[in-house]
Amino acid sequence: MNDVAPDGKPFQVLFERPDLPGFDVARALAAAYGAGLGFRSPCVLANLVASVDGVVALPIADESGRTISQNSVADRFVMGLLRACVDAVMVGAGTFRKAPGHLWNAETIYPLAAALFAETRARLGLHPRPKLVIVSGSGMIDMTQRAVLDALIVTTPTGEARLRAQKPTGTRILVSDSAKLRMADVLPLLRSEGLRTVLTEGGPSTLAGLVAEKLLDELFVTLSPSLFGRYPNDGRKSLADGLDLTGTSLELRSARRHGSHLFLRYALLHGPD
Repeated sequence: MNDVAPDGKPFQVLFERPDLPGFDVARALAAAYGAGLGFRSPCVLANLVASVDGVVALPIADESGRTISQNSVADRFVMGLLRACVDAVMVGAGTFRKAPGHLWNAETIYPLAAALFAETRARLGLHPRPKLVIVSGSGMIDMTQRAVLDALIVTTPTGEARLRAQKPTGTRILVSDSAKLRMADVLPLLRSEGLRTVLTEGGPSTLAGLVAEKLLDELFVTLSPSLFGRYPNDGRKSLADGLDLTGTSLELRSARRHGSHLFLRYALLHGPD
């Protein structure tokens, strides 16, 4: 029994490759997760929750993840643990708009382990909180949101012109030369800021773009015991949406169980260009 484990129950490790990197995370977090966590740097990670029939986004005003995950405490623990181990959390403007008031750090999503997340970031030599990166080609962002105050916004020249006058003092804007943002333009800008480990929670369109451009290294998927179904023009989106990914191969790196939820970790196997 561990007092920071979701509902007091550690994850059950069903499978884990023995050669995975391991970070010096707080001992109680490792005990709750069933083992340590680590990844090679630099890297780009994605974390999403999907229903058994593959739905990750719903046409609702609120953020879809809580509904799809069935408000899973275990899912929030994994989100917090991943956020605690990266330099930056990257979201698209659409995802940002659907989560007003959220701060995109580890302790916000799983407050029970706040002190342990802080301890882990200190052990890893990271800043106290991951940098929030908002990607928006248009610059259509609510700059009154608290999360924007210390955020990094990546945009186009058009977006920068819209944001310039309303930018809070602590907000920084990085401008891509391209009129249309591609992840291949975004990531070098982040690396120039020293952000080497980037976690995206940006939704199915962002995920599809990263995979199509062969920029995503690992994918964490929470498989929720729920079914939503699909029908024509329903506005529901699958894990990767909007692009043909031509059967990109994945390699399973770990599988965990907490109740009826499965927590899967994959490496992306990018073929030759």
